[in-house]
Amino acid sequence: MSDREALLLSSGNGPGECRQAVGHLLSWLSTKATQYGVDLDVSTRDAAHGPASAVVVLSGARAGDLVRSVEGVILWRCQSELRPGHKRKNWFVQAFRLPAATDAVRIDPAAVEMQAIRAGGPGGQHQNKTSSAIRARWTSEDGKVYAVAVRDNRSQHQNRRLALERLAALAAAEKAEADAAREGETWVLHGQLQRGEPRRIFEGRQFKEVK
Repeated sequence: MSDREALLLSSGNGPGECRQAVGHLLSWLSTKATQYGVDLDVSTRDAAHGPASAVVVLSGARAGDLVRSVEGVILWRCQSELRPGHKRKNWFVQAFRLPAATDAVRIDPAAVEMQAIRAGGPGGQHQNKTSSAIRARWTSEDGKVYAVAVRDNRSQHQNRRLALERLAALAAAEKAEADAAREGETWVLHGQLQRGEPRRIFEGRQFKEVK
């Protein structure tokens, strides 16, 4: 089973509250990724009040487990803070598993900005004495900026190599989204959102999950 998975979080054609829900879901996923011991890289399409969509690449042995736990319709129940008094309280997001990109994205290492940073352990503890972690930033030909931070290994050389792999995976996931949207492979991708049985339900401005 692959140790790298890609998700698309989409607010469809929903209003600003649905875009807020995408932002909340990204924060929730980040926390879950730490619990699952996987790395999370994100590229968003920003709009008013939050991301209209986000491509998420999860890397690690349990990446597939986390994807399967969230894939589907997500419901956020909350009184609108954008439109006080608005009667609607149900806001929907959908998490799609993205197919593999049709061809690989190749990145010239010379075009990537690399910065050594100090690596913290789980929960920010056990700060390393040496700056072995890497923050990498790359701009594609069409001007899209991708960034990752890699803290997996004690070797800075290994982390630089892994940073290139994860940048390429993130760019490839976005390409897969574009390919799937053109070919109609992801049902209602960025169109009408399927409001079926929610996979997960969250409530309130604190985005607390309903068990």
